[in-house]
Amino acid sequence: MENDTQHPLGTGTPAEVLFDYAVDREDVKWLMGQLHAEADVNRHTVEYELQILKIISVGWSIAYHLENAPEKQPLLEGFWAAVQQYAQSLSQTTELMIGQDIDYFQTLRDRLDAYLATMAQSSEKNDPATVIGPAFALNCGNADDLFTRMTGAKMFMSVVSRVKTYLDKVSPS
Repeated sequence: MENDTQHPLGTGTPAEVLFDYAVDREDVKWLMGQLHAEADVNRHTVEYELQILKIISVGWSIAYHLENAPEKQPLLEGFWAAVQQYAQSLSQTTELMIGQDIDYFQTLRDRLDAYLATMAQSSEKNDPATVIGPAFALNCGNADDLFTRMTGAKMFMSVVSRVKTYLDKVSPS
């Protein structure tokens, strides 16, 4: 992989670029603006869960798209190290603000494990977005809400596509 690649996602090492993309909130805001008014969920929960889904979808996408590539492990390690540092900072800030100890990185790990388990148990293994949508809606408090399902599926599909496009540009052929 190139170390200083210019791409619409950003500039820097691939781990830095993908981390920056994972924590960027523009598409979270856009999806929240598109969430149907009749969605039967707490919008704050959806926004919180969208950011979590985005971060873990970037990590999942790296592993998926670079399945057998030699650069997979170093990229994953760099990405998750940046996520862990970000989560630690966020956890400390949250603790100062509300006086409660929150382990945001553990939350990310738990959600990733839950999504992976759901995908592994599904008969729709070739189309993970059909699994992610309902699992996302469940995390938001209403597994039956179609609008929330679609929002989660859109986030997942968008992230997977954008990470693939980026990796195709920076990975050796």
